[in-house]
Amino acid sequence: RPVHEAFARDPRFNIILLPHNVGKRKAQIAAIRRSAGDFVLNVDSDTILASDVITKLVPKMQDPAVGAAMGQLTASNRSDSWLTRLIDMEYWLACNEERAAQARFGAVMCCCGPCAMYRRSALVMLLDQYESQYFRGKPSDFGEDRHLTILMLKAGFRTEYVPSAIAATVVPNRLGPYLRQQLRWARSTFRDTLLGLRLLPGLNRFLTLDVVGQNLGPLLLALSVLTALAQLALTGTAPWWTGLMIVGMTMIRCTVVAFRARQLRFLGFSLHTFINIFLLLPLKAYALCTL
Repeated sequence: RPVHEAFARDPRFNIILLPHNVGKRKAQIAAIRRSAGDFVLNVDSDTILASDVITKLVPKMQDPAVGAAMGQLTASNRSDSWLTRLIDMEYWLACNEERAAQARFGAVMCCCGPCAMYRRSALVMLLDQYESQYFRGKPSDFGEDRHLTILMLKAGFRTEYVPSAIAATVVPNRLGPYLRQQLRWARSTFRDTLLGLRLLPGLNRFLTLDVVGQNLGPLLLALSVLTALAQLALTGTAPWWTGLMIVGMTMIRCTVVAFRARQLRFLGFSLHTFINIFLLLPLKAYALCTL
């Protein structure tokens, strides 16, 4: 209500009041169907855009082959806790390693919800598919950004990443909300990876390697940890090689990122390995079993 009262009389805004809360996806669709511009910018309610985000994204969208482009995400509440600092580094890695590499081959596999621009003519073609997504006979109400990106790629459009378009979003500052968020994301990733597999033969081979690696990597790490625990339980000997390998790979990755970002704080991202092994891996297993 305060937002509506502040902007309802501003001629630059056309505010749509839906009769009740229908969820993010249907609210998006209602707005897209009422829109008239060439491009649609999706912004989450907890996100603050840099003043030049639109001028950074639009040039990428001038190419008619591009259906969507996303900006770089940072944590607006980075200084809240140790967890928000780790998540901010996690976002940097997701954007400037994963998305940047995928964009090099013309197919960012998930244009993130907090800051993504879409070609409206392409959206209009895809709205019916987007609105009526079902999985095992039930309507899907999470993972909108990943599914919409997959539909864009399926329709033959490229998806891009623009690192200079900065968006700051609020991230969870406690483990409980963080793990609930990660559970939603894990389910979305597993579900839409099945749809995305059909696209891979038509995309660059790197993207096949990337998708397979992202899904196989956690499985191999989980097997390594389970094997190490079995060795400890059955033989009473410490699995030194497994531990040293995980520590070594973690430190190499964090050192490379610290060098690339010119920020020593990324050495501290090694602490995220404990969260990954002891919390996120079991959570991903649970997500897979409860799709």
